[in-house]
Formats: sequence, C-alpha cells, structure tokens
Amino acid sequence: MSQICVHGYVSGRVQGVYFRQSTVEQAEQLHLNGWVRNLGDGRVEVLAEGDEEAVRTLTAWLQKGPSAAEVSAVELREQPLQGIAGFVLRR
Repeated sequence: MSQICVHGYVSGRVQGVYFRQSTVEQAEQLHLNGWVRNLGDGRVEVLAEGDEEAVRTLTAWLQKGPSAAEVSAVELREQPLQGIAGFVLRR
C-alpha cells in the first residue's frame, strides 16, 4: 500500500458547522494522520497522510463535509509525507 500526504483548503460555509471535529472523526476512522484547523478568512485548512485509498476517501468526504456544511471548493495538493502521528484539531 502506498502512502500519500495531501494539504489544502476547504471553502464555503465550513466554520461553525462541526466541520473540523467531523474531519477528525472521519480521519480517525480511516486511520489517517494529520491535522485540521480554521483560518481567519473562513476556510478550513487540512493536512492528511496515510494509505492512499484512505486519503482519497477523506478527500471525497471533504467535498461535502458534515450535513450543516456548504462546501464551495476544495483545493488539495499532494506533498511529501510529514511523518505525523495521529490526527488532531488545531486551534
């Protein structure tokens, strides 16, 4: 199984709708490592790494997010593995 890392941004109504915590829950279920945080401009920033199929599953989930979210754009780019352990919510 190949490992990949993606980093990027989710735009739309993604703050105040349980997006970060839901992302942590999804990532943990998929056994991914990384982090998620809100940005001052209203976007959510995310970095996820692990099994390629699991990362792709999370990427697809980010397109919709939790039920209260309204995602307008997801911009993700692959980058070198970071070697992070666990998936955390950053503040």
